[in-house]
Amino acid sequence: MAAASLATWAYLVALHGRFWLTTQQLPSSGPDLRSGAPRPSPSVVAIVPARDEAAVLPSTLPSLLAQDYRGEFRVVVVDDASDDGTGDVARALGACVVRGSGPPPGWVGKVAAMAAGVAAAGDADYLLFTDADIRYPQGALVALVDAATANRLDVVSQMVRLRAVSRWERLVVPAFVYFFAQLYPFARVNSARSRVAAAAGGCMLVRKAALDAAGGLAQISDALIDDVALGRLLKRRPGGGRVWLGLSPSIESVREYPRLADLWNMVARSAYTQLRHSPSLLLGTVAGLLLVYAVPPAATIIGLVTGSPALLAVGLAAWMMMAGSYLPILRFYRLAAWRAAMLPLVAALYLTMTIDSAWQHARGKGGAWKGRTT
Repeated sequence: MAAASLATWAYLVALHGRFWLTTQQLPSSGPDLRSGAPRPSPSVVAIVPARDEAAVLPSTLPSLLAQDYRGEFRVVVVDDASDDGTGDVARALGACVVRGSGPPPGWVGKVAAMAAGVAAAGDADYLLFTDADIRYPQGALVALVDAATANRLDVVSQMVRLRAVSRWERLVVPAFVYFFAQLYPFARVNSARSRVAAAAGGCMLVRKAALDAAGGLAQISDALIDDVALGRLLKRRPGGGRVWLGLSPSIESVREYPRLADLWNMVARSAYTQLRHSPSLLLGTVAGLLLVYAVPPAATIIGLVTGSPALLAVGLAAWMMMAGSYLPILRFYRLAAWRAAMLPLVAALYLTMTIDSAWQHARGKGGAWKGRTT
């Protein structure tokens, strides 16, 4: 098992789409734009699905409304049947507000809210799907549109910098990004030769004509993991789509997760959905995570205790490769390098969350979020 784990890590580090790197930045806007030629200014509508977000909007929505975009730009907040005055807050801040009444049969709440925003957007050239907790620096929208138009992309998505301030956030959040990139290596998402497709829901600039050609959001109406489903829909649409996904060092989420329970619910809400609610995939995931993350430290310790140099060397080599692959995301979040050695413990925590996600699904409580259960 130790040898199998080492071989797996050798493959992951060397051949799995360089998932561990944090170098996927917005693609260049091209020499024609840098030379001072007039830039295209397609119309953009930002769509913000918001359910009970009155408390967070004052710290995020103004940053979106204040974008210095040179073309036509509007912000539509979809008040998704909120009970806390979300719509009133958004309207007072200057956004156009659409009131939703909740998802119709067969639709997930967020996707239904996104669809209501699309209907209100009219004939905009691009749609910026973004969450209520996202704060944008000045110039972010211009950079997104420039990247999309210059490179003829159907989707430009950036995984925003998640908050990593509390003790539990520092432990769990970097691993969340790391595991996401391991599932969907950004370089493969961005390659037209690969079928791997994904997007990050906090920031997704979508060419509306491409979305219409793919059949619209009705095609993913029941998708709990809406961002990955949207990226897959557009990349695999008839004729082929172009999708780009990367990390943003400056667009950030202000959502706070002060307790482990908050982060636990965030992960467990969709973990079993990621496995398509399949018991066999769950068992395979448990076995795979144990082999990849638990065997290296176990082999290292057993080899040390039993005096087996071969077992110690193999286990330690796998553990070091694992830790080394975790260092870039720790640096991205400005966290100490010693945390890399703790990745097996964090993986065990995620494994427990995934098992709990399956248990909640079996109890009919899967996908629970703000009073709704999917």
